[in-house]
Amino acid sequence: MSWQYLAAEGGPTLTGGDRGIVVVVAVIALAALAVGYVLLKEVLAAGQGTTKMQDIAKAVQEGAGAYLKRQRNTLTIFGAIVFVLLFFLPADGWGERIGRSLFFVIGAGFSFAIGYLGMWLATQANLRVAAAAREQGGRETAMRIAFRTGGVVGMSTVGLGLFGAAIVVLVYAGDAPKVLEGFGFGAALIAMFMRVGGGIFTKAADVGADLVGKVEQGIPEDDPRNAATIADNVGDNVGDCAGMAADLFESYAVTLVAALILGSTAFGAQGLLFPLIVPALGIITAVIGVYITRAKAGESGLTAINRSFYISALISAILCTAAAFIFLPSSFSELDGPSDPSIGGNPAVIATVAVIIGIVLAGIILWLTGYFTGTEYKPVKDVGKSSLTGAATVILSGISVGFESAVYTAVVIGASVYGAFLLSGSLFVALFAVALAGCGLLTTVGVIVAMDTFGPVSDNAQGIAEMSGDVDGEGAAILTELDAVGNTTKAITKGIAIATAVLAATALFGSYLTAITEKVTEIGVDPSDIAAFSLSIVSPNVLVGVILGAAVVFMFSGLAVNAVSRAAGAVVYEVRRQFHENPGIMDGTVRPEYGRVVDICTRDSLRELATPGLLAVLAPIAVGFGLGTGPLAGYLAGAIATGTLMAVFLANSGGSWDNAKKLVEDGNHGGKGSDAHEATIIGDTVGDPFKDTAGPAINPLIKVMNLVSLLIAPAIVTLSIGESENGVLRAVFALVAILLIVGAVFVSKRRGTAIAENPAEAVTNGAA
Repeated sequence: MSWQYLAAEGGPTLTGGDRGIVVVVAVIALAALAVGYVLLKEVLAAGQGTTKMQDIAKAVQEGAGAYLKRQRNTLTIFGAIVFVLLFFLPADGWGERIGRSLFFVIGAGFSFAIGYLGMWLATQANLRVAAAAREQGGRETAMRIAFRTGGVVGMSTVGLGLFGAAIVVLVYAGDAPKVLEGFGFGAALIAMFMRVGGGIFTKAADVGADLVGKVEQGIPEDDPRNAATIADNVGDNVGDCAGMAADLFESYAVTLVAALILGSTAFGAQGLLFPLIVPALGIITAVIGVYITRAKAGESGLTAINRSFYISALISAILCTAAAFIFLPSSFSELDGPSDPSIGGNPAVIATVAVIIGIVLAGIILWLTGYFTGTEYKPVKDVGKSSLTGAATVILSGISVGFESAVYTAVVIGASVYGAFLLSGSLFVALFAVALAGCGLLTTVGVIVAMDTFGPVSDNAQGIAEMSGDVDGEGAAILTELDAVGNTTKAITKGIAIATAVLAATALFGSYLTAITEKVTEIGVDPSDIAAFSLSIVSPNVLVGVILGAAVVFMFSGLAVNAVSRAAGAVVYEVRRQFHENPGIMDGTVRPEYGRVVDICTRDSLRELATPGLLAVLAPIAVGFGLGTGPLAGYLAGAIATGTLMAVFLANSGGSWDNAKKLVEDGNHGGKGSDAHEATIIGDTVGDPFKDTAGPAINPLIKVMNLVSLLIAPAIVTLSIGESENGVLRAVFALVAILLIVGAVFVSKRRGTAIAENPAEAVTNGAA
């Protein structure tokens, strides 16, 4: 397939029948929202326990709501700036510019709304799960409430994501992919900020609570005497629920964007519609998966959840196979639109196999992540056993688990990408197949979100039970079991989110190439004649881009972990101060000042948003305008490769430390209060920012950088060749981006120095 062919073809047109299909997809998306509402009413109808439990839950609800309100105000300013800047990027007319900016706002709004819903409902459900555990047959009821809470968020995620994409296709038809760039960018940008901010909040509170409460004072994790406990529970909701819900929504949106952009090129009109049909079928299977999740007597909750996932995945594979052979022809010559009729192969077969690859990938990641982070498997048992020789060996063994699991996960993801790529000899059909593999994975997102939300809801339920003292005996054991299951489901969903990010980013490579080609051909130049547009890895300038892309992932991860360290330090000082100045806290006669810790975490986490956010947006601008489109492609490749390994390493090492602590707390290796327990607590505190801050934030980071590159590619081309060539302006853009990044990092580093030199002031001001 030639460069000229790719650029010469316009977007496909939609017939009345095609529009009817899109309308049906939009109706299915709305039906998902309706199912979510039914599940919501069921969750809220459950009992709310004792007055004391309700008071604790109310404090968590108020703290989480206040945080997200302040975060919304911060993100609104940033979003308004991006909204305006999008108008100045190249586009085919003002209609496309307006649509792109408008749907940037819609994507950002949907992303925040999903995150807010996840937070709000989790703070309502945790109380109800704790109350259910006290009742007869409480295990099944508590598990059902927790999982169906996630079902509400899952249905909302797939419903809003698919509805937004369907509306864009209805309104813009063949030009929809360009407008959808804004929709995906808005979703990804807000998700990244919510992931970073929520992650810093939750892990600052968690680490501070553990280090002072469990290690220094020797009191339980959720003891009401610890001033950081409310902040810890708030953090579970703004980080794990709000952050992950927004993250999975943007994964859904960005994968659809990549599939629609490539589909319109590879398959014509059918390529614009089939990526909508696949996730629409996924909604049906998600509903089935949520409703069939029931733990049998004596059966592990994780076994029940996994069984539901595999059943729904199998149903998805069957439905998508049928849809491919019904909707797609058996020859490329029969496709409607710009696809090259000389391409060999069967479009229906290619689409079917690609979607099944994505579904199988989700299942393998589920098993693989569960193996490396589950309490019943050897890796976590080995980490737990290492606690007998101290914290250092716990940390070393957890790091080794993370390194090893990253290799296996990367190989599995790489095999899936390559398998989809081999389905066609045409580059763009092969890239579309990769995007369809991502769509196949999307069919499981409804259940995946339910699995993820299950974790923090169960964790918070146990915290409310322990703080209130109103749940004991069998009820407490039920909540402990659900919490351990939730740790594993959270790790699993992180692994699947990483896989989705890689598939989406790989597919966006094709979109990036298309954007460059269209602009170059519009100027009247053959890109194959210009060395600057070479994407060959053997070119030194492209290799430099690869190195820079890898470096940015390390810098981003370091900034996130360091932010948690600074904020956690402030929490430690504050909790210590309260224990020191109010001895009555330990004997229960004085109530801790919970609000001060919540305020510290809120202010620190929101302040720390700027630096990693600027790095994600400005680094591609610096590389693209400074070095060119070839090095920028290398930059994206380096970021994807390194980001995949880093995200899995951070997530799984942190998950293994967390569950190793659970093993010891269950009575192994000396149990609670032993030296082994203290060693695993240290490991867990190291793993907290790994698995819940830096690791998950890499997913939206990769996609934000890809989308920024896609949006600026035409501008880079315009300033690089032809009558509009302007090396000075390119250099100015690159230099400004570099200076802003350096300035943000410098300010961030000064914060670290401040806490080291004047900790007392850090406590007083609630600043790190």
